Amino acid sequence: MASATPERRLNLAQQLVQDLSQQILAGELPAGSKLPTEDAFSKARGVSRTVVREALSRLQAEGLVETRRGIGTFVVDAFPAGDFQAASPDMGEAYNAVAIIELRLCLEVEAAAIAAQRATAEQLLAMRTALDQARLVGQAPCTRTDFAFHLQIAQSTGNSFFIDSMTHLGNTLVAAGEQAAPLPGEAQQVREREQVYAAIASGDAEVARAAMRLHLTNCLVRARASAT
Repeated sequence: MASATPERRLNLAQQLVQDLSQQILAGELPAGSKLPTEDAFSKARGVSRTVVREALSRLQAEGLVETRRGIGTFVVDAFPAGDFQAASPDMGEAYNAVAIIELRLCLEVEAAAIAAQRATAEQLLAMRTALDQARLVGQAPCTRTDFAFHLQIAQSTGNSFFIDSMTHLGNTLVAAGEQAAPLPGEAQQVREREQVYAAIASGDAEVARAAMRLHLTNCLVRARASAT
């Protein structure tokens, strides 16, 4: 196998990180799952073992996997029960939701605009699939299935800082969302996410930015209402 340039090797490793992160955060690779060996990954993905090692090292740094010497690499529990509340003992669930959405407004509005300019057909299909899966299982916002859609948007920016930020945010976002009571207006939120997807799929950055801002602003209003 020919040796890849450092830049290409980084891109290949980043793609593997994105793919595995999505599967872990979506629950497709649950905690305790053993990942394939470096050799198996190398053959399956057509990349060097160096690329695989870089990707696994990145996942380990992000707290998504752990390597046990002589045994293998395993998915860890990225969403331990009570983790979010333990980190914020003086904050109620609704207050936590408000704080998280305020942060997401700073991050995801621009991510949606960039995704509208850069998303590939394959990435748009992944977004569509995530939306359909969330609708099929009927899960409320901030659960693993819903978060997969937002993570796909970040991945479509092609910017590792957006991707890493959303991946790390997912630990808190999903832990809080699955512990808290569902916010009202679930049907409206489904429509809002569909509008975000339609704007990104159309390639209109301004509309995508506005649609994501509307969606998260409405989520913020609902979260604040629940806090009172």
